[in-house]
Amino acid sequence: MTRFHHSDPAGGALTYHGGRLDVAAERFQSAPQPWIDLSTGISPFAWPTERLAAPDLRALPSPAALAALGLAAAEHFGAPAVPIAALPGSEIGLRMLGSIDPPRPWRVVGPGYRSHLDALPGAMAIAPESLDDEAGLGGTILLANPNNPDGISWQPDRLIAVARRLGERGGLLIVDEAFGDALPDTSILPLIERDDPVLVFRSFGKFFGLAGVRLGFVAGEANRVARLADRLGSWPVSALAIACGTAAYRDTRWIAAACVRQASVAADLDAVLARHGLAARGACPLFRLVETEAAPEIFDRLGRSGILVRPFDDAPRWLRFGLPADDEAMRRLDEALGNG
Repeated sequence: MTRFHHSDPAGGALTYHGGRLDVAAERFQSAPQPWIDLSTGISPFAWPTERLAAPDLRALPSPAALAALGLAAAEHFGAPAVPIAALPGSEIGLRMLGSIDPPRPWRVVGPGYRSHLDALPGAMAIAPESLDDEAGLGGTILLANPNNPDGISWQPDRLIAVARRLGERGGLLIVDEAFGDALPDTSILPLIERDDPVLVFRSFGKFFGLAGVRLGFVAGEANRVARLADRLGSWPVSALAIACGTAAYRDTRWIAAACVRQASVAADLDAVLARHGLAARGACPLFRLVETEAAPEIFDRLGRSGILVRPFDDAPRWLRFGLPADDEAMRRLDEALGNG
């Protein structure tokens, strides 16, 4: 059985982020082609870019186009009056947090994204059940909703209460809603008011299956949103990202169908996993977490079958599965899981 560590260059890459097919192909050189990448949580059902009118890439993005993107996104988030700024991916915004000096002490709710601890260096990791008590101490709390990798979700009224309790002590709540489009009823954005002590980060690429566009948003408390926007300058995202994001957020029919399709495929994935004695965890339809002593062996077995899932060096019993793109990918996964 294999356990990955950062001292192992290949293993470290595979546990740090999903989507490292080049590393997986080097590790499993005899794996059948094509590879099936289930390691990221990015939807395999991409918004159809053929619907997009090609933007003029010879000119700088206009302020009007950037504003239209922000409005389309905010309306999609159910928060058209909340201050919002576009980012070249939500991770960039998270990594800029230190530049606006959020109030201390810093805490990160875990287990969660490794990048959250990178965003707030020196932050203390806290357990979800301590959230209310920690809010009474002020400072900054960063959490994901829905959480990654376990898919646990928080009710938005609970989070707004936490934010306002933090605010009473000069604190700030930061919510990473990277997977929020897949569970829109969990978003805190429709509940917040202009000066609530909340920053929310949203990702475009995960739900819309277009991670390469590199588009995200920060929304919430006006002054802090403005400070992050100022750090990025007049052209924070490309003309292509503006055009793609604006059109996709306005495509309400496609969005509704995508929610249904993702939930249906997630249910099919649950059934396949259950057939092989693996209990899926999590409410987010874009990925499922499995906990088993056999995780390292299953990871290797799937890798030899040309299927990449996400292992965790700090939780060797865990594997995260993204959604298979079609019936053939689901069939290959089912077959590989049965070859133990």
